[in-house]
Amino acid sequence: MKRRDLLKALASLPLVSAAGSLYAAPAVNSKLLLVFLRGGYDAANLLVPVSSPFYYEARPNIAIGRPGADMNAALPLDADWGLHPALRDSVFPLFTAGQAAFIPFAGTDDTSRSHFETQDAIELGQPAGRGRDFQSGFLNRLVMELNGTDAIAFTDRLPLVMQGRAQVPNTALRAIGKPGVDARQSSLIASMYQGTKLAQQVNEGFSLRDEVMREMSGEMSGEMQAANRNAISTKGFEAEARRIAKLMRDKYNIGFVDVGGWDTHVGEGGATGALANRLDELGRGLAAFAQEMGNAWRESVVVVISEFGRTFRENGNRGTDHGHGSVYWVLGGGVRGGRIAGEQVRVAQATLFQDRDYPVLNEYRAVLGGLFARLYGLNAAQLERVFAGVRARDIGVI
Repeated sequence: MKRRDLLKALASLPLVSAAGSLYAAPAVNSKLLLVFLRGGYDAANLLVPVSSPFYYEARPNIAIGRPGADMNAALPLDADWGLHPALRDSVFPLFTAGQAAFIPFAGTDDTSRSHFETQDAIELGQPAGRGRDFQSGFLNRLVMELNGTDAIAFTDRLPLVMQGRAQVPNTALRAIGKPGVDARQSSLIASMYQGTKLAQQVNEGFSLRDEVMREMSGEMSGEMQAANRNAISTKGFEAEARRIAKLMRDKYNIGFVDVGGWDTHVGEGGATGALANRLDELGRGLAAFAQEMGNAWRESVVVVISEFGRTFRENGNRGTDHGHGSVYWVLGGGVRGGRIAGEQVRVAQATLFQDRDYPVLNEYRAVLGGLFARLYGLNAAQLERVFAGVRARDIGVI
């Protein structure tokens, strides 16, 4: 056998990692959806450290109560952690069915606490301390390794994470939470009905629409709107998640969507309120995605991330400020869920990062690299091309 033919034959065999674990050939039918929560969501009120007295001391107004009979209490996950009650009917059933897991103390080594700096760093997935290549996002590099894989960004512009040599389309979802017609079109339609029996109803309808839109836009400051980077809101996300599922079920293997509105400096709320409403809408969207995927859900993985978490202590405005460590979600029909995964530490004042935030114990590139290795059978050389200088870490959720 010629050397060239031998190499080809060896390349077709399953791969063995340096640790001796057998990797399967890339699973071309696997579906991966990355959901980016822009604005830095409050992970400590999503995955509640119910065994930590310090949590309740640090959040006298916005803490989620320990698990119990109260419908506003945290949903029990294990002895140390509970889940926000807004996810009772959506994500919690997936967790109990072993189809959802949470990774606390996750994130990036970037400590700038800047929305834009940290979002860029995560989407590019490149080594720190080097010049950044803004034409090389980590999902695009993953697509390059999975030759022939169809990917799509459900965004109005191609995000950094999908920038690169592979040709990746994007489709706008900006209609969510926005009027179907603009002010000029509204005026034209109203004039068409002027003098008819329907004139009052049409005018009242547009007035109500405008009032709702003003309330929605008034929820966010200029900084919060900028942090969203044109991401869709959670309002209407359930219906949009079903559309995303149909496209991914029938055509695309890798998808990306960003969801804004998570910058909770003021009036965050606890079991109810602003954050609870967004979690409820997000959870219902993720559950709808799972349902709409049908049999393909068994081969699907949804990863939910954010640029950072929030300060562990609530601020004077009953909100939380920019933090560091976060909590990632991993959902899917083939996920080894029903547990809290990754490296952990007991939540106490002494274990906070810089006495204010969750630490990062599960670096996101290492965690995602481990997921990609399990999901696609990537070897060490391939993972190095996706996340240079990072050793992939298998935390056992796939």
